[in-house]
Amino acid sequence: MNQLLTPYVTERALGLLDGPRWRPLEDALATFVADLRARPVDEEAGEDAAARTYLLRLATAGLLEWVVPAAYGGAELEEGHAGGLSSTAICLIRQWLARESGALDTAFVMQGLGSYPLALAASEPLRRYVLPRVASGATVCAFALTEPEAGSDVKNLRTTATAADGGVVLEGTKCFISNAGLADSYVVFAREAGEGKPRFSAFFVAGDSPGLSVIRTRVLAPHPIGTVKLERVFVPDAHRVGEPGAGLKLALGNLDVFRVSVGAAALGLADRALTETVGHLKRRVQFGKPLAEQQGLQFALADLATEQLAAQLLVYRAAAARDAGHATSEMAAMAKMHATESAQRAIDRAVQSFGGLGVTVGQVPERLYREIRALRIYEGATEVQKLVIARALLDERG
Repeated sequence: MNQLLTPYVTERALGLLDGPRWRPLEDALATFVADLRARPVDEEAGEDAAARTYLLRLATAGLLEWVVPAAYGGAELEEGHAGGLSSTAICLIRQWLARESGALDTAFVMQGLGSYPLALAASEPLRRYVLPRVASGATVCAFALTEPEAGSDVKNLRTTATAADGGVVLEGTKCFISNAGLADSYVVFAREAGEGKPRFSAFFVAGDSPGLSVIRTRVLAPHPIGTVKLERVFVPDAHRVGEPGAGLKLALGNLDVFRVSVGAAALGLADRALTETVGHLKRRVQFGKPLAEQQGLQFALADLATEQLAAQLLVYRAAAARDAGHATSEMAAMAKMHATESAQRAIDRAVQSFGGLGVTVGQVPERLYREIRALRIYEGATEVQKLVIARALLDERG
C-alpha cells in the first residue's frame, strides 16, 4: 500500500508512537478488520442488532478492554497512563474502526464514554458490577448529558434530581443520546433541586428503570440515537456517581478524555476517503487518459494528503500528552477541530472525484459524507473548539 495512505506512518516517522509497543494492538486490529470484511455485519437489518453484534465481536477481539481500567477487566497498561485508560490506544482503535464503519466506531466509543464516569467516581460495588460487563459487551452504555436547551452550554441543564427517601427522583429530558433505547446503563447528569447556587450531579440509571422512556431520532448516518425522557425515575443513593455537585467536573473530564478520539475517528474516515479517491482517479478514464493524470486533481490530492498527516500529528500529540498527564485544553481542541474539518474536505473531494457515483447510496464516498458531518458537532462543535484555543492563547499571552 502507498505509504502516504498507511495509517500512523507520520507518528512512527517522528517518534510520537513507539512502533513495537503498539504492534500487538495493530495486529489485533488488522485481524479484526480482516474477519469483519470476510463476515460483514448487515447494518441495514437494524441499528440495534448491528450495534449489539459489533459489541460482541469487539469484545471477543479484546478491543473493548481498552475502554475499561485494568482493575475491572480492562487492558493492562504500562505505568504513566493518567486515569487508567490509554488515549493513544483508543485513538488507534477508532482510526482503524472508522475506516470500516461509522456504526462500528460508535459502538466502540460509547462503551467508554458511557462507562468511564463510573470508573472515575462510582462506588466500588457499582464499578465491580458494571465495568466487567462493559468489557465483555454484555452491558451497552450511554452518556446522557445533552438537553434541548443545554448543548454546548452544559450549565443550562434543566433535568432535576430531587431528594427522596433513600435516593433522588429524576425529572427531565435528554436529547441526541447515542444508544438511547439500546443501552442497559445510562450515566445521567442533573441539577440538584434546592436553594442557592445550582449543583449538578451524576447518577447511574439502568435502562429498564420505571419512568425512563425513549423516542428514537433519525440522523444522517443511521445509528441508535434518540431522546430520553425521565419521569419520576428513582435512583438509589448507591447509584450516585461522585459527590453531590461534582457532576459538571465529571462530565467535562470524561469529554476531555474522549474528545481527542473524535479526531482519530475523523482520521479513519479521511484515510478511507483518500484511499477510495486515489483508486478511482487511477481507474477512471476521461478524455483519453486516467483522471490521475490531470494536474488539477493531483494538486488537490497533495493538499489533502498534507492536511491528513498534519491532523494525525495533532491527534496523537494530544493523546500522548493526555496519557503522560500533561495535556492542556487546547491540545484536544486543536486535534478535534483540525482533524474533523480536514476530513470533511477530504471526503467532499472524494464525492466530487466520483461524480454521480459520489452521491449514489451504497457507494463508499456517499456513506463517508453522511458519517463525517456529525463529528464536526458532537463533543464540542468546531466553533467551541476555536473558543477553547483562543482563550488558551490569550491566557498564556496575558
